[in-house]
Amino acid sequence: MKKSDKSAVKEPVSVVTGARGYVGFALVSELSRRPGTVRALLRRDSKELDEFGVEKVMGDVTDYGSLEKAFDGADTVYHVAGIVDIEGTKDRLVWAVNYEGTKNVVTACKKCGVKNLVFVSSVDCIPPLKGNAPIRELSSYDPSKLSDAYGKSKAAATQYCIEQSDENLKICIVQPSCCIGPDDNNGTNSVCTMIQLYLSGLFPVTLRFGGYNFVDVRDVAKGMISAAEKGRGGECYFLCGDRLSVDEFIRTLAKIEGKNPPKIALSKSVLLKLCPMIEVLFKAAKLPPVLTPFSINKICENCNFSYEKAAKELGYKPMSAEDSLRDTVKWIKDHPQNTKSIDELAKNIEESMEESFYKELKKAGTEALELNSELEEKVAENSMKLKEYIASRKWRY
Repeated sequence: MKKSDKSAVKEPVSVVTGARGYVGFALVSELSRRPGTVRALLRRDSKELDEFGVEKVMGDVTDYGSLEKAFDGADTVYHVAGIVDIEGTKDRLVWAVNYEGTKNVVTACKKCGVKNLVFVSSVDCIPPLKGNAPIRELSSYDPSKLSDAYGKSKAAATQYCIEQSDENLKICIVQPSCCIGPDDNNGTNSVCTMIQLYLSGLFPVTLRFGGYNFVDVRDVAKGMISAAEKGRGGECYFLCGDRLSVDEFIRTLAKIEGKNPPKIALSKSVLLKLCPMIEVLFKAAKLPPVLTPFSINKICENCNFSYEKAAKELGYKPMSAEDSLRDTVKWIKDHPQNTKSIDELAKNIEESMEESFYKELKKAGTEALELNSELEEKVAENSMKLKEYIASRKWRY
């Protein structure tokens, strides 16, 4: 081919919705290493993306007009934008973004002549199976079989994408499990927050129960690109990894840090009683929630997700959870600004309260192992103390 002919070849254009988010950032990073133009749909600007030299288009998946502008001339759209809500306080917004927003994306793709759409769904739209039976992708999804707005909205959006895939627009659905890994730039990943707390010495316990399936966010990004290139239209692919109990997760962090694992192990009933106090603490620190009644119940469900289909059809090969956690810990240490709010909160509370809140939290956790009758009073007392303290400082969150 002559040089003039090469210059005439059009580079592929990929659009990423939700590019500021944890998964979106990882995807943009991976796409930037490959041939083609990357365009990011953003609700507001993000300087973190500047290093990748991406095109930026301001818009929102709930604003159809902005999508046509963003998708014009695109070959592939990666629909990552979504709302995760483990507190159950944003049901209307969850449906508007996760379901109605996805419908807008599909419509805009067809209007603009986009050939490939990869939709990021979730394993959370799969009704839980009893025991430890292997869980595989479904061919259809029924929101009524789920109890929470997030799962319902993702199930409805997934079913819509399956039905809308055709010869003109190939739609592949990827379903990641719980993402870990580096580059949580906005501090929105609740598991990364828990890791930060452990590294700061503010999570001095482990759990006697529960576990989940963990996958590195960079493997999810690679899996999404493989889905666009190799996936079949109207098909779902689990992008997951290792199953770890919460105790195995904490012990792995301890191993990476060269520390002894925590000696105190809380039961489910005790942790549920501590939830009100933990909720106040996280809101005060402006951190994403980690332990809520919803998330506590979620980690008790079967998480034996099989990525056999993705491995066979997409060439998907996830790294181990330990390797991912090691990279996560390194990134957190290399970006100490991410733990600033935690350290400041601890310092302010210790200076302003007669008894350290964290000493009381540890004490409450230790005494809770015996399930004595004073636990509920202690939780209520400390929760009230912290609420009064926050009100006195006039913090906004």
